Amino acid sequence: MSAQPTQNTAPNLVNIEVDGKPIQVPKGAMIIEATDKAGIPIPRFCYHRKLPIAASCRQCLVEVEMGGRPMPKPQPACATPVAEGMKVLTRSDKALHAQRNVMEFLLINHPMDCPVCDQGGECELQDMALGYGRSVSRFTERKRTIADEDIGPLVATEMTRCIHCTRCVRFISEIAGTYEFGSMDRGDRHVIGTYIGKNVESELSGNIIDVCPVGALTNKPFQFKARAWELIAKPSIAWHDALGSNLWLHTRRGEVLRTVPRDNEAVNECWLSDRDRYSHQGMYAADRIGVPEVKRNGQWQATSWEDALECAGAALKKSPGSELGILLHPATSNEEGDLLMRLARGLGSAHVDHRLRQLDFADNAVAQPFALPVSEVEQVRAALLVGCDLRYEMPLLNHRLHQAAKKGAKIYAVNPAHFDFNYALAGEAVVAPQALVNALLALAKAAVAAGANAPAALADAISAARSDEGDDAAIAALKQAVSAQGKAVVILGEAAATHPQASWLRAIARFIADATGAGYDELPVGANAVGLARLGVVPGNGGLDAQAMLAQPRKSYLLYGVEPPHDFADGNAALKALHGADQVVAFSAYASAALREVADVILPIALLPEIDATLVNVDGLAQGVAAGAKAPGQARPGWKVLRALGGALQLAGFEFDDLAGLRDGIADRAAAPRSGLAARASAGGITRLATWPIYRSDAVLRRATALNAHPLNRAPAVRLNGDEARRLGLDSDGPVRVADVQLPLVIDAAVPDGTAWIEAAQDLTATLPPYGASITLSKA
Repeated sequence: MSAQPTQNTAPNLVNIEVDGKPIQVPKGAMIIEATDKAGIPIPRFCYHRKLPIAASCRQCLVEVEMGGRPMPKPQPACATPVAEGMKVLTRSDKALHAQRNVMEFLLINHPMDCPVCDQGGECELQDMALGYGRSVSRFTERKRTIADEDIGPLVATEMTRCIHCTRCVRFISEIAGTYEFGSMDRGDRHVIGTYIGKNVESELSGNIIDVCPVGALTNKPFQFKARAWELIAKPSIAWHDALGSNLWLHTRRGEVLRTVPRDNEAVNECWLSDRDRYSHQGMYAADRIGVPEVKRNGQWQATSWEDALECAGAALKKSPGSELGILLHPATSNEEGDLLMRLARGLGSAHVDHRLRQLDFADNAVAQPFALPVSEVEQVRAALLVGCDLRYEMPLLNHRLHQAAKKGAKIYAVNPAHFDFNYALAGEAVVAPQALVNALLALAKAAVAAGANAPAALADAISAARSDEGDDAAIAALKQAVSAQGKAVVILGEAAATHPQASWLRAIARFIADATGAGYDELPVGANAVGLARLGVVPGNGGLDAQAMLAQPRKSYLLYGVEPPHDFADGNAALKALHGADQVVAFSAYASAALREVADVILPIALLPEIDATLVNVDGLAQGVAAGAKAPGQARPGWKVLRALGGALQLAGFEFDDLAGLRDGIADRAAAPRSGLAARASAGGITRLATWPIYRSDAVLRRATALNAHPLNRAPAVRLNGDEARRLGLDSDGPVRVADVQLPLVIDAAVPDGTAWIEAAQDLTATLPPYGASITLSKA
């Protein structure tokens, strides 16, 4: 007699049946998760796999049987957990009747304005109405209308279309963490909006457009530009920070009209920062250059590529290689970076660098991949942020840390100002830039007291440091997180990496990470800083770094994708060196007034969405993309221009014929950091804190009109705390003079004593003394 077959179930799985199909799903999963995994469609509006469950729309009602007995009413699939032996019917008469009735109610007040709605053609309500709606409405009363709110320059509202799914509310509260959107009133007076009629100021606000299933929230810069079916989707990656978010470029006739996220769980999940979503506007600025130009007798002339390359080659060969400095933007692709190194070798120059915003080169630091991958940051139980305004430096990494904080992670910070985090900190030290090293040494001393051995180079400084209970608590939290089989991380931000004593901050932060067992993640300054470091796009033997090339001016400069003075840590030194050079050859997408003043030749190059390129992100992941848009006029991909220039100069390494040939010749030549610490000169008086604004960190962002109109893009100002302003005899009613610039004064409690917070990369601030410099403030 044969044994009856039995169904084996893992301890964490249950057996259910959906429309007669047996499946196994994890315990605790909701029915809708099980059906999605099995490929069985269930209509829904309020459900989103990344958001908390609301069960408010009821569109996903299904028939459920338990123990052979049907439940008396249809159940919401998004909020009903699976159970052993459950039977689910998604297409039964009862389920379809419920789904169609819900659709009828949703359409009662919804306007029939699909022809003028930007969501038309990609609207979930349109799709569901086709499948579950009636051809004739039984509702004859007047539809309700709702007044729209202006919630900023990025998101357009048409709230009469809202179906109250609350996806936007849950995104803003649970993912963005800013609680700016909410539900108000009830019944036919129920509305979704901002609580006090303010802008939505989150750096992730554009994602509410994606999660909105109807046309209530749409892309304001894209409004009325094109229909969904006119657009071609091209895969690409973001290039304004080193996360490398995956995205789709929506183009029409080669022009990028819209950018939306492309799912990649390990990188950006299904989200996109506003910086990456709206920056494409800057690609089509008025000063975008489309033809080569040469300066002759002080006048700029448009010319042919042959003439421009001949002039560029002659200029680069006019001075010996030892007098040529090559400065490239840290978002330059691997292919372009490698060709610039070949060009430098061919011309005999060792002076090549992409670390334009770095002030301290004592340790020859270059960007390195994260020790703790991005996807694991939301699992940490403790974190230490050093010189890090994470919300604005890397918004989607901050989102991961925000999720960790919601799960109870303890987060500590040592910063040169009180930055605006969207989670509570377990401890925070806010000190002037000149005291940042000492504040971090205090934490290191607590680590030594807990049993760690201080490295020889730091031992004396650590033993002389002060200490307090807060430092012990931070170290204990990091160690406890790791000892409990969890994860911890030390994140060194841009405000530390660009600090004039960054080598100290880096060495101490690494020691704290090693002493506690935490991962060490340093934010790269530039979208491809990790890739360029991996390829060794740094000074060779005897070569000068970016700051040294400005302090010891060269006779010739080659600028690649660089916009002076905004892209430099010391914009005034950059302009002075470039003005004094005999010749400057610029490869640029834009011809700004400042660039025209210093350059002799401008060769128009395409931007990242317009070229085939490879960039390496913070996890060391090389991401290749194909051109998704057309460059304007005669602008060409940078690698093609470099290939033509190297070929015209008959240099070795330029014999390839196509991109594949170029890539075959690329080899890793990772730059080796060295042990070294900068001299610690004490700064007196008021010290400048210079951070890069979230929407001003590169040339494209500085030209993105909607982003520059956003409240996060603050107007240039001198920010002091009230006590410091009184000590200096300044008041907020009048302007303040800094060097030869007049700026308004803003009283800001986030700024510590001895500090003037003046953001970089603004037209008025780009040439002021650099980060960490002593400055004099006076009434204008």
